[in-house]
Amino acid sequence: MRHEFTAGAQRALAEGAAWSTGEFADALEAPALLLGLLAETECRAAIALARHGVDTAAVQRRWPGLTRRKDRFPAWDSTGLTDRRVVTDGTPVRHIAPEIQASLAEAARWQRTSGLSAELGTEHILFGLAAADHEVSSWLRQQGVDPNGIESEILRVYARQPVSPSPVSSHPLPLEEGSGEEGSQDGTRAGPHPSPLPEGEGTCPPQTHLLSVVSGPSSLILHPSSLIPLPSSPLPQERLLAMRVIDAAANRAREGLRVVEDYVRFVLDDRFLTGLLKSLRHDLTALVSRFSPGERIAARETQADVGTEIATPAERRREDTASVLTANFTRLQESLRSLEEFAKILDTDASAALEQLRYRSYTVHRAVESTRMGVERLRHARLYVLIDGRATPAEFCQLARSLVSSGVHVIQLRDKQLGDRRLLERARALREITSEGRVIFIVNDRPDLAVLARADGVHVGQEELTVKDARSIVGPEAIVGVSTHSIEQARQAVLDGASYIGVGPTFPSGTKHFDQFPGIELLRAVAAETRLPAFAIGGIGLENLSSVLESGLRRVAVGAAIAGVADHAAAVRAFLAALD
Repeated sequence: MRHEFTAGAQRALAEGAAWSTGEFADALEAPALLLGLLAETECRAAIALARHGVDTAAVQRRWPGLTRRKDRFPAWDSTGLTDRRVVTDGTPVRHIAPEIQASLAEAARWQRTSGLSAELGTEHILFGLAAADHEVSSWLRQQGVDPNGIESEILRVYARQPVSPSPVSSHPLPLEEGSGEEGSQDGTRAGPHPSPLPEGEGTCPPQTHLLSVVSGPSSLILHPSSLIPLPSSPLPQERLLAMRVIDAAANRAREGLRVVEDYVRFVLDDRFLTGLLKSLRHDLTALVSRFSPGERIAARETQADVGTEIATPAERRREDTASVLTANFTRLQESLRSLEEFAKILDTDASAALEQLRYRSYTVHRAVESTRMGVERLRHARLYVLIDGRATPAEFCQLARSLVSSGVHVIQLRDKQLGDRRLLERARALREITSEGRVIFIVNDRPDLAVLARADGVHVGQEELTVKDARSIVGPEAIVGVSTHSIEQARQAVLDGASYIGVGPTFPSGTKHFDQFPGIELLRAVAAETRLPAFAIGGIGLENLSSVLESGLRRVAVGAAIAGVADHAAAVRAFLAALD
């Protein structure tokens, strides 16, 4: 796919390529591209990010692994291309991360439909980063960087200052040090002059070089290339048939999406997921609008549709609200695939964007299902107690039986001192005891031991295994909980498919040491946004439990306040009475 960039956007790409998270050795990555945009301090993207409090420090806090490259990579690998140029300071970009590819596709899709410019500016790149479906996109939207707002701002600016299609840029990446050229579409300062391109394969005629994203045999590279001719228009009859399918599939997709949104809004009562679905619906509407409503209606043949009279008994009945959810997510995704395929006949860019929309729907689907299943499995779980392995097996079993008989809902085995064999012995004993009382049993940080002990699940922290890796060990049916210390981490846990979250630390405790305590404010934020089961944790006791409950969270995880007192049963009863 070919992309043309303004001089400011080229500098942002070059600066982004100088950074790496280490995930890809020589790739242009999405978090690094944010730093590239911010480096162009006077460009529209940097100004928009600043309005939402997004600066270089915020990006590096979110992705602490970002480092500026100091090494040099070898020249391009064999791709059949003759040009072996590199980005600034001699560092080649051999790969473009999939997230960047998706973001540039989003940006190009909107830019081409707007008819405002022939080049992608920094504001278009920021729009693509916010509108796609990856980690950086989610983080930007959490900071309030809304793609719809960026789109409105671009339209506002160009409506006031119309821009005719620009001549093709003669300044492709990579750039070399030198004097600048005044002016760029997005108002950034001038960039350095590039060195001339070599004559031969892969070059364009003078003054017609383009910065392109080209798919190679095994990688994506930045490479100057000539224009790729667009496919010829379909025959009128083929266009009519394709438009008829697109009209039907678009209607089904929007109908299915609206039903799913209603479930999440009114059944789950989940603000965060409702927002994701609303964004998905708006993006779908924008994509469908690329196909002329007049043509779609003209192609519509409801009375002649053979499918209107074909129905199975299963289509006329739903067992419960969950079955409604499943049926309509399926309807949405199947319709998106049909849209994607038939759009290839009329609008290949729209087809690519619809593919990304379908992938986003899969991510949201998992998040909704994980939240629904978490709510169902932990519906009655209010009191979660963390215990260690104690000095002896007898003491450990006595504590566990006391907690189970007193009515604790969840017990987590957390011990950093015991060796693996003794820890597994304690875990197997706890499995037997909790099974008798139907208490949920969780192992901390050790999915391998959780599987061996047949625990109900595992709990991981921000520095331990990810939810994905933990689930790959314990399996799809197991409970996977994760500790969260910010609203961003809580949102990410939802998207990652966590079964529940621990939220805190709320107050100082003797178990873990933290430099900062998000406190009650974080509990309030989580309670307002998500219905994924959330347990307040960190220094919670009977003396401050009322403050926790006032935040809106009705679940707590405690350690010493119950396991560390002489009368465990009395402490459990006191907590249950307060929680009820």
